[in-house]
Amino acid sequence: MPYSLTSSYVRSLLLTLIVSFLAPVLLLGSTLAFILMLGFCPLFSGTSQTLSALFLSFLATFGTGNAWEGILVIGCACAVVGGLFDTYTFYRNDSLKRL
Repeated sequence: MPYSLTSSYVRSLLLTLIVSFLAPVLLLGSTLAFILMLGFCPLFSGTSQTLSALFLSFLATFGTGNAWEGILVIGCACAVVGGLFDTYTFYRNDSLKRL
């Protein structure tokens, strides 16, 4: 049984939303983990504390004072943008097939 146009679109959109959400969350989380791991090296402990404070204050700006909320807000914003791009691509591809 062939897939309909709607099920193909929904599957593509869900996959795009998930990947677009996880990519910045993992990138920001791994950057924060790397900065915190630098603190275990005595040579970089001061730099690690300064960078982590700056990074957490940057994330807290987006999360109304909470860094973890900031990561989630950035991830959700990227997911919305990814979904919009996928919708445009799907529409454009469908309209070009009809020509």
